[in-house]
This record gives sequence, structure tokens and C-alpha cells, in this order.
Amino acid sequence: MQTILKHIVGNNVLHAQWLNSLSFMENMGARKISACEHPTMVNIIQLKHAAEEHRHAYYLKKQLAKLSDGVCMHYEDRDLLAPVATRQYLHRLDMSCSRYVKRNFDMSGPDLRYACYLFVTHAIEVRADALYPEYQLVLTAENSRVNVKSIILEEEGHLEEMVDQLQRFDSNWQLHAEAVAKIEHRLFQDWMGAIERELSRYA
Repeated sequence: MQTILKHIVGNNVLHAQWLNSLSFMENMGARKISACEHPTMVNIIQLKHAAEEHRHAYYLKKQLAKLSDGVCMHYEDRDLLAPVATRQYLHRLDMSCSRYVKRNFDMSGPDLRYACYLFVTHAIEVRADALYPEYQLVLTAENSRVNVKSIILEEEGHLEEMVDQLQRFDSNWQLHAEAVAKIEHRLFQDWMGAIERELSRYA
């Protein structure tokens, strides 16, 4: 992972696409959280998560100005790193988790969407707690003006909140969270593989 991140941070074009890809995922995550909302039974934690994921997307977009002016203005394919895999990662996780919940819980409709929100968000927060600190280590080592320290702090808080909600949701939540985490790990490896193939063009 460190090798991939060093390659990315060492090239402003790749770094901009990487930052924008992270922004895209944070934005998509916020939109998916909102899409999982019950029509009326929406708790403050869910609203907080959606708001903070949107803010992370905005913050990462702002960091682009530290690399160059007017780059990666939107989320078009040319503005993302490994765009197909980047777009598919969260969507595939969402669909896989939905199938898992259907197999293991007697749920449908809003209940199914809420359960998926819990397990997918937990898996993503675990990933964020690993990815952003590694990224920050490389940024610091390379004396980059870009930093993600504020996101790291908030993601740690998100993970604690998700654990609390999952404990309330099901007494065997850890078993199911581990199963979803395995799905996420496979999809993350697919995404990293696609990024490595993209980087090989710049070797």
C-alpha cells in the first residue's frame, strides 16, 4: 500500500485524481446513507454521518488547489483514478451486503436498507481508519501540502458510533460485521489492483 501511495503522491496528475477519487467516494457514501433513510424514523447519528461524509468530499476537493489550479473539477472518468473500479467499489459492496442481509435476516424495505447502512458503514469506517493514516504518513514523508488529519479524527469517531449502533441492532453483530468486512476486503483489493494497473502506465 505504501508503494502505491508513494507513486501517487509523487505525481501531481495522479495525486489529483486520487484525491478526487476519495472525494467521489465520500460523496457517494453520503448519498447512500441518505438513500437508506426511513421516511420518518431518522436518528441524529445517521444525519450526522451523511453531513460529515459530504463535508469530507468537499474538504478533499478543496485540497486539490494545493496541487494545481482547475484540476479534476468534476467526477468525470478523466478526473478519477481507475474510474470504473472507483465507481463500482461502493456500489458492489452495497449490493453484496444487501444479499448477505437478505440471507441472514428476515428483512425487507426500510429495515433492510437500515441494516445495510449499519454493516456497510461499519466496514467502510474500518477501511478508512486504515487507509487515511497510511495516506497521511506518505503525505508527511513527502512534505506534501495536502493533509487529511481532520478526516482521520472524524472517521475514528464514526467507527465508535457504528459499533454502538450495531450493538443495539443485533447481539451477534460482530459475526455479521466480520462477514461483510471480508466482502469489503475482496472489493478493496480489486480496486487497488485496478489502480496498480493504471499506475503502470506512468512507471
